[in-house]
Amino acid sequence: MAIDSPAVSATAAPSTRRRLLRHGHPGLVLILILSCQLMVVLDATIVNIALPNIRTALNFSSASLSWVINAYTLTFGGLLLLGARAGDILGRRRTFLAGITLFTLASLVGGFASSSGQLLAARAGQGVGAALASPSALALLMTMFPQGRERTRAVGLYTAVSIGGSAVGLIAGGMLTQWVSWRWVLFVNVPIGVAVIALSRLVLPETPRRSGRFDLTGALTSTIGMATLVYGFVHAATNGWADTGTIASFAVGVVFLVAFVLTELRASSPITPLRLFADRNRSTSYLARLLLVAGMMGMFFFLTQFLQGLLGYSPLKTGFAFLPLTAMLFLSSTLSARVLVERFGSRALIAGGITLSTSGLLWLTQLSENSNYASLLGPLLLFGLGNGIAFVPLTTAALDGVAPEDAGAASGLLNAMQQIGGSLGLAVLVTVFGAASTNAARHVRPGESAAQVARHAFTVGADRAFLVAAMFLAATVLLTWFAIRPTTRQTTDSHVTDDTVPVEV
Repeated sequence: MAIDSPAVSATAAPSTRRRLLRHGHPGLVLILILSCQLMVVLDATIVNIALPNIRTALNFSSASLSWVINAYTLTFGGLLLLGARAGDILGRRRTFLAGITLFTLASLVGGFASSSGQLLAARAGQGVGAALASPSALALLMTMFPQGRERTRAVGLYTAVSIGGSAVGLIAGGMLTQWVSWRWVLFVNVPIGVAVIALSRLVLPETPRRSGRFDLTGALTSTIGMATLVYGFVHAATNGWADTGTIASFAVGVVFLVAFVLTELRASSPITPLRLFADRNRSTSYLARLLLVAGMMGMFFFLTQFLQGLLGYSPLKTGFAFLPLTAMLFLSSTLSARVLVERFGSRALIAGGITLSTSGLLWLTQLSENSNYASLLGPLLLFGLGNGIAFVPLTTAALDGVAPEDAGAASGLLNAMQQIGGSLGLAVLVTVFGAASTNAARHVRPGESAAQVARHAFTVGADRAFLVAAMFLAATVLLTWFAIRPTTRQTTDSHVTDDTVPVEV
């Protein structure tokens, strides 16, 4: 279905129109954007499966091993807002290419790492590259696809990759670690990155540079504030909420984020325009995404341990155990984007989908040390169905009505909410799990072995964590239902921007 954007044919200057139209098919651009997002999301989980092998090969201590994950999380989350603004000012194609290039080179260095320090530096480099590439990729999707049906379908694919990529990472990590080497969880990014770079230079359109300059004060305060806030959540997950380091991190993070908001109120060219929060639907969608991702963390984190620790699954088998969720996620997100959003509107779909996901998490609270995989299949399918339905309209609500010059900033905020939500969720749920499992271990039943006590303590702790995760999702349902305004049925592409090009889907 071809759509000629009035914005290009009527309002864009002829030179701008020729520059944008000389590039390849928008479908190829969408493939590039999805490939970038898959690399970024997959890299957050693909390394998890390989951690035991990495620890042995590079002599990590138990305390330092978590930094293989945290080095990526901190740099990615901390630099997202700066990376988003870089795309707006310097051009999104240029920033996207710089990010993918850095990510690919860091993956190559990490694969060859011979010490723990080299691997941690490479993981930090991957995070910087992802912070540059990911917001620019989503901003390019916004400008390539007009607001309405075409964008909703593109967002549906983007959403499926964003959520399903975590499960794909578990499968890929298990396959590469078990069949080849842990180093290939990093090397695998290199051929993909090279292909994306080569194709991007041929078909990816450059968006016009925006007038303005870098808000250095805003960049500094947002980067420090975001990084220390994420670090506080990461630190709380392992050291507790009352730990001095945790409290200090939160205090520093809050101070710098307050300074960031005050800076943006006065800045002539803010790194994150606060007008993005003026729209109630958009502001609500940011908060809802944070809470939803916070609840999601419990399922992946604790089910992975349940499958490997209690059921004795190998890393590869653990990854494949999540296939039903991934398949349902892709199917339901496609259905949501192509049919349901137009028929029922965003608010009903978000609330309804998250209600299904909440039910899946509540179902998981019934697990016991004697449960088998069949006990997990229903919750996995229900969770995949609900998230696939809800995430498409939730993402669309965060992007609707955003001006072209703010596309990068809006994309950065969307990714930032996901990073903060993931860190918050893991910190809270690990704390709940620790308290519940410790208490359960104190009440040893007569005749129980140490192994039985450990299994019982784990399932009790996991059940409590699933319950709190369900509470996060229930709060999301209430928030979206009462705060998001109902949207009318989409029948046409109601809004286009000056950066939009003709699209065929």
